[in-house]
Amino acid sequence: MRSLCGLVLAGGVSRRMGQDKAALAYEGRPQLDRAFSLLAPRVSRCFVSLREDQKTDALRCVYPGITDRFQKIGPAAGLLAAHEEYPDVAWLVLACDLPFLDAPTLDALIQGRRDGYTAVAFRSEHDGLPEPFCAIWEPEALEILSRQVVAGRVGPRQALISSVTYLLPSCTPGALDNINTPGERQQAEIRLARCQEQTCQG
Repeated sequence: MRSLCGLVLAGGVSRRMGQDKAALAYEGRPQLDRAFSLLAPRVSRCFVSLREDQKTDALRCVYPGITDRFQKIGPAAGLLAAHEEYPDVAWLVLACDLPFLDAPTLDALIQGRRDGYTAVAFRSEHDGLPEPFCAIWEPEALEILSRQVVAGRVGPRQALISSVTYLLPSCTPGALDNINTPGERQQAEIRLARCQEQTCQG
């Protein structure tokens, strides 16, 4: 089985949030820091995906980075830049805006790798489709994404649908809920506070 590297997607412009999602702190810790810390011990090498204009950003520059080669294709830019940099490895790709992500979810994903499958992903709790931003992409799946982007289709989820993807049920309910707006962030903070209270009481 191919070596597994990690990629935290942190190159977005965060239009809906109105501020850098990677820098948003939950429980006193920037999301990017938390995501990288969860991922790095589980892969052979770990990187942060970023845009050219983010290379000197104080938050991102402390991590090994891979800079997007393409513009205006969204998260696919990060995946394809990583594949171009290291074409012979598999990538565990992780969005930086998953404040509920936990270690068992990542471990279940890694344990889900199977011969004959070009990707491993969780089945979305919301629509049943593959979750592309907490998934393992083998080189073959990234080649499908590359061909898809050339044809004008930039959505990574569609590439997973077109790949031989091994789909897993959710490990921890809500672990892959991402936070895109100020309203969602407020609800996430309330939810995390409740979880903390339950942990302390338990």
